[in-house]
Amino acid sequence: MEQNQTTDDMQKRVDNFISQFEEGYFSPLSMLARFTEEIGELAREVNHVYGEKPKKKEEKENTIENELGDLFFVLLCFCNEQNINLSEAFDQTMSKIESRDKNRWTKKNNEEDFHE
Repeated sequence: MEQNQTTDDMQKRVDNFISQFEEGYFSPLSMLARFTEEIGELAREVNHVYGEKPKKKEEKENTIENELGDLFFVLLCFCNEQNINLSEAFDQTMSKIESRDKNRWTKKNNEEDFHE
C-alpha cells in the first residue's frame, strides 16, 4: 500500500481499477446518490463516536477513517467521470477561500507579537 500519493496518482489508481470493468463509472446522478449515502454513513459513525447514540452490540465495527476513505473514493470517481483534476479544483477553491476569508476570523497571535 502506497502512502503519500498525489491526488493525480489517486485518480489514476481509481481509473485503472474502474476501467477494467465493462460497466465503467456510474452516472453522475448515481454517484451523487453514492456520495450522499457515504456522507450518511460518516455522519452515523461520527454520531457513534462523539454523539449520544452508542452503537448496538450487533453493529459491525467501523471507523471515521474508513468512512472518509469511502467518501474520498466516490469523490475521485466523480472527478474522473467528469474529467476534473482534483488538484486543480482544490487549488482554485483554496485560492478563493484564502482571498475571500483572509480577514473573516480572529487570527492567532504569533510569538513575535508578544515581543513587540
